[in-house]
Amino acid sequence: MQFYRNLQPIKALTFDLDDTLYDNRPVIVRAEQAMYDWLAEYHPCSHTLTRQDWMALKQHIAMADPMLKHDVTLWRYELIKIGLMQLGYRLADAEKAAHHGLEVVLAVRNQVNVPAETHRVLSELAQRVPLLAITNGNVDADKIGLGQYFSRVLVAGRDGLAKPAPDLFAQAAALLGLPAEHILHVGDHLVTDVGGAKKNGFQACWYNDQLRQLHSEPRSRLLPDIEISQLAPLLTLVS
Repeated sequence: MQFYRNLQPIKALTFDLDDTLYDNRPVIVRAEQAMYDWLAEYHPCSHTLTRQDWMALKQHIAMADPMLKHDVTLWRYELIKIGLMQLGYRLADAEKAAHHGLEVVLAVRNQVNVPAETHRVLSELAQRVPLLAITNGNVDADKIGLGQYFSRVLVAGRDGLAKPAPDLFAQAAALLGLPAEHILHVGDHLVTDVGGAKKNGFQACWYNDQLRQLHSEPRSRLLPDIEISQLAPLLTLVS
């Protein structure tokens, strides 16, 4: 654990989910593959579109509607719907298919291997201070066994604009009933988590399990208050 500033007394913690409490990278790979497998099985005409075509379409529709980046579930739905419409589907048929495809992707999205250490640390922390989760993703915290530790899970899209926007941080502070400076936000992303926390008055803990070097990170704009490579040291910060 490395300290960059003296910490204010910590009266609550907020956590990012993806790539902070578990490794989300293989989950996303499997979820993407599930979409392509589903398309191949149920909508074989989609073989005319390559993966690169789908990725290009995903970026194109986000450029046309930037708000989609604040709701990854809706973004996925729109991707499937618009992709199928480009293949000749009528709107109603494309919408029906997109709902089905989204269900398939989300089922895989919620197959997450949460480490036992994450459960141990969160269980102990939850007995000491209030915990709340703030995520830009669309994992279901209850389905992966983490919802039990949090008083609330705030999700971008459903609950407001994605981090680093103020929406979810402001709601978290209001729900916790605490001044932002007494809340420590823990997350792996230097922009959405560290930058978002600091810009919104929270203390920031950078979860750096990949052992990256802060001074060489191009996205580093705001210095975290502390840096950890494992979750367990958080237990020493709250009594």
